[in-house]
Amino acid sequence: MRQVIAGLLVAGMVAWGVPGVASAAPDIPPVSDAARAAGLVDVRTVVPDAVIDLRYATSNNFVGVAMYPADARCLVAQSMADGLRTAAGILRADGDVLVFWDCYRPHAVQVQMYEVVSEPGWVSKPGPYARSHEAGLSVDVTLAHDGALVDMGTGFDEFTPRAHAYATEGVSPAAQANRTRLRDAMAAGGFTVYEGEWWHFDAPGAYANHPILDVPVN
Repeated sequence: MRQVIAGLLVAGMVAWGVPGVASAAPDIPPVSDAARAAGLVDVRTVVPDAVIDLRYATSNNFVGVAMYPADARCLVAQSMADGLRTAAGILRADGDVLVFWDCYRPHAVQVQMYEVVSEPGWVSKPGPYARSHEAGLSVDVTLAHDGALVDMGTGFDEFTPRAHAYATEGVSPAAQANRTRLRDAMAAGGFTVYEGEWWHFDAPGAYANHPILDVPVN
């Protein structure tokens, strides 16, 4: 069954699924002073046709409650911009668009998540430094094509072996191929998949020790 995406924020006044999208980013409000000082940008200024579906701004997540405000934005480190443009361009040529499930994540939210799932293989233990999502250097993404999510074999934050990036058992050949397509495009942009989660990609330096950011997501 096709999972049709409805009501999500599609950045840019562009035709979905049309190869060769070249529209400029729409009028996107500036990020907060704190976000700008931290070197964070709204991903829609980088990938104009991105679909934003921040699961932690809704109750549709493993915690079961919204942990971001409803107007949360997908913020990423400026250093990720060129790589995300590259990945999105490769995927766009085949009619695919990136769907962003999570981007920069405040430290307080990481603490809240770890209280629910205290398994470091699935949720990173909060520490004295910002890493990965907390540093704005990781994204959780999937693909959409013709307005529907592409079959990846599992949903988001499914804490099972099938969610492993290279899983084969219980994952159809078509879903494996879709994961490979996403992985290859992200790799071309310089990102590395986290093997435990097919949707999680890290930029260079994601696991270095960065100062904890106190930046709102809206």
